[in-house]
Amino acid sequence: MSRTDRYEVVLDAGAEDDLRSTAAYLAEVYHEDAAAEFVDAVFDRISVLERFPGRGSAPKELEGINRKGYLQVLLGRYRIFYRIIGERVVVVLIADGRRDMGRLLASRLLAPDPPA
Repeated sequence: MSRTDRYEVVLDAGAEDDLRSTAAYLAEVYHEDAAAEFVDAVFDRISVLERFPGRGSAPKELEGINRKGYLQVLLGRYRIFYRIIGERVVVVLIADGRRDMGRLLASRLLAPDPPA
């Protein structure tokens, strides 16, 4: 890719569900404005990956077993996991970093048929 090319950033179904459920929680517990701000912040954060897809770091929970090339970027206490597939950045998981990440990553990313 040339320096002017951009990657397409997409959310898979699991990441869309994560975003939707987190926004619903924030709207219920705080206010709809908090939910909208969160969604905007997620899209602002992942938009950087259009130009700099390798910017993320390897999740520490996947050290030594990260054969799939998952990376993450942080947004406050949230962790956004993604893979680079060809000219696409596929966001596969958006989660509060206080969750049991080992268990969550094992069930969502290391399952026999993880997201593409």
